[in-house]
Amino acid sequence: MNIAILIGRLTKDPELRYLPNTGTPICRFTLAIDRSLSKEKKQELENEGKQTADFISVSAWGKQGEHCANYLEKGRLVAVQGRIQTGSYEKDGRKVYTTEVVAQRVKFLEWGDKGRGNDSDNSEWDDVMDGFIPVDDENIPF
Repeated sequence: MNIAILIGRLTKDPELRYLPNTGTPICRFTLAIDRSLSKEKKQELENEGKQTADFISVSAWGKQGEHCANYLEKGRLVAVQGRIQTGSYEKDGRKVYTTEVVAQRVKFLEWGDKGRGNDSDNSEWDDVMDGFIPVDDENIPF
């Protein structure tokens, strides 16, 4: 079984490329995921100059990759479900090993227009919500 589920923030804007022979889109980005540490342990590691987060490479293919490139940006919170894939290549006579998560699902956990942050105009959501009435929590039986 090879399943990875990640929630983290993008370390930089995603990069979109197209495969030369097929034109298939592939979007690559890196997620920063905080390690589950106590406040004291986190402070101790930071004082020692050690990492308190893991940085995971992610690739998203096809239409999903294009959506990631169009709507995600540095700092945005995202959830990824996928599989871990390893590989290797030769560089300067050395073998370099790679590990990445190939996304099967990407869920945007923060929204906003790319480049404008989360303070964007939500008029498109107003159209979607038209006809819905907010529920008073007092009337919920549980």
